[in-house]
Amino acid sequence: MATSYNRLFKLLIDKNMMKGELCQLSGVSKASLAKLKTGQNISVALLEKICCVLDCDYSDIMEYIPDKPKEG
Repeated sequence: MATSYNRLFKLLIDKNMMKGELCQLSGVSKASLAKLKTGQNISVALLEKICCVLDCDYSDIMEYIPDKPKEG
């Protein structure tokens, strides 16, 4: 299973917001934001901060992508 945060980066484009601005407004570090870019996990508290700044829900910034079943 995997979590994709591509929706977050699309939302930033839609809101014409730079990643650095999001970090500044939310208090989320650039290192944490970089983890999202590579699909790594961060705490729910950080996701809450991002959602608060962007006035959105978790589903607006992330999605669950199930593993593909193995063939064979």
